[in-house]
Amino acid sequence: MRAVVQRSREAQVAVDGQLVGQIEHGLVVLLGVEQGDTQTDAEWMAEKVRGLRIFDDDEGKMNRDLADTGGSILAISQFTLLGDARKGRRPSFITAADPATGNQLYEAFAESLKYAGVVVAKGVFQADMQVSLINDGPVTILLDSRKKF
Repeated sequence: MRAVVQRSREAQVAVDGQLVGQIEHGLVVLLGVEQGDTQTDAEWMAEKVRGLRIFDDDEGKMNRDLADTGGSILAISQFTLLGDARKGRRPSFITAADPATGNQLYEAFAESLKYAGVVVAKGVFQADMQVSLINDGPVTILLDSRKKF
């Protein structure tokens, strides 16, 4: 499972011109599910994202996590994070999970966060979404559940 985590001042996602998810300050998480990912990957990723200390403390150091700031998460499914563009010019997505598994683990990720008390807004799985955000910092972190050690 791969994630692009962006600290944001505000963010929203729309589908067909309709707003489907919105947060004020917090994190935007673009999440890609790979073949072989499991519930354990979803739970690990949720815990990792929730605990990232990437918000400034009173001294301007990244020392606070989402709970410390009262922030929310906007979770967006994005299979293109699994794109492999090493050969040719068109990315290959053969390592991305099938849609049923991808959706199940995307939902498991969001539910793990909600269970931990995080407010989560979401996009629509497999939809053509328009995501807008004000990236704060900018701070962008890449995570991969297969590279946790």
